[in-house]
Amino acid sequence: MTTWLPFQWHIVEVLFVIALGVVHHIFVTSKHERRLASYALIALLIVTIWPFGDLASSVSLTVATLQRLVIMLLVAPVLLLATPTNVLARLTRPRRVDALTRWLAHPGVAVVIVTVLGTTTLITPVVDWGARSSIARDLILLTTLFVGFVLWLPALSVLPGTKHLSPVARAGYVFASALVVTSLSFVWIFSRHSLYPALHHQYVLLHMTSLFDQQLAGFVAKFGCYAPMWAVAFTIVSRADEQGTPVEETPLHWADVERELLRVDRQRERALRRHQSE
Repeated sequence: MTTWLPFQWHIVEVLFVIALGVVHHIFVTSKHERRLASYALIALLIVTIWPFGDLASSVSLTVATLQRLVIMLLVAPVLLLATPTNVLARLTRPRRVDALTRWLAHPGVAVVIVTVLGTTTLITPVVDWGARSSIARDLILLTTLFVGFVLWLPALSVLPGTKHLSPVARAGYVFASALVVTSLSFVWIFSRHSLYPALHHQYVLLHMTSLFDQQLAGFVAKFGCYAPMWAVAFTIVSRADEQGTPVEETPLHWADVERELLRVDRQRERALRRHQSE
């Protein structure tokens, strides 16, 4: 394998994962949440370093699809769940950050961003760029992680002061989002020729042609996305029913109340400054 896929250290990716782990360890004291974050970061490390990361960036569209699915459907939501509400409240407290996260957590906005950015990271020019440049590769991975966070913000309802959906609405959002995450899969499955010239050595390393690799990536994208996301949608509804929470009821927490009170105070301050300037 090393003849066609030389070993690389991927220092940038390793340092990034270590930095995330250190920051999380500093801000979070719960052993359970630290353990969750460790699992997510180990998964992120595995899919971004040699050999998995190199296969994804320059050899196989199927491996690249698996990499994207792990980052978006495992790493991103687990990191969100591993971060307690009080930490998220502090991180999103600044006015502009609060406004941005409130906007990103809206289901309609999230769907558009996930569709546009998620599709962009897998179009031919971007994949070819990532295969030729390590900087482009890292930017694509960061974008994928960001898309994963945006995807799960409305579903997990972890950010204080953002739009909180009822369990049935959250389940519906997750169910529908599975469709947009796999937007290019039909193109890959039914294409009659390979669309990614920068991906090479599929037959030597994986014993498949480039066209078969592309078609297989389409099926992996569909089933690898539908199965876990639809399972999550079912779990959301079933847990709400087990806990006796009405599936149509929108939950509200004290952190949401505090954030709304903070926004009211800020609006009063802006109105007072505007009045004084006049």
